Amino acid sequence: MNSEHASVAAWAKRCYFAGRAAMEVALRPYDLGATQWYVLHQLATVGPTMQRDLLRMLQVERATLSGTLGTLVRKGLVEQVPDRSDQRQKRLQLTDAGSTLWDALPDLTFIRETAFGGIDPADIAVAVTVLETATRRLEEMLSKGRES
Repeated sequence: MNSEHASVAAWAKRCYFAGRAAMEVALRPYDLGATQWYVLHQLATVGPTMQRDLLRMLQVERATLSGTLGTLVRKGLVEQVPDRSDQRQKRLQLTDAGSTLWDALPDLTFIRETAFGGIDPADIAVAVTVLETATRRLEEMLSKGRES
């Protein structure tokens, strides 16, 4: 593998896509995609969430989230409720059918265990630190570029 494709960023991207593909395979029998799972996970584990907050948490495009939510609403798994204080904002919550489906979904921690099981926790901590630092630096650079 040439050095360009053996970079930390290239391996981080490949790892992300491999994990995402494993999620897709595990969720396919339930007619769910990974982004749909992340929405259900948030609502099932944290509870009702403002749509604008979910956009920030998932770091997806507004159109992507709108499409994902539209699908989950059509499936009867999620409902959008106007916020009491600002009717323009939507609060998302699981429906009874969404809760039932969530309880039936497989535990996806096997993906993390497959990827990182047996790796020294100190090595994982170094990898996290490197990726956090690189991400922060790039985000700061982009932020400064927008301000100019």
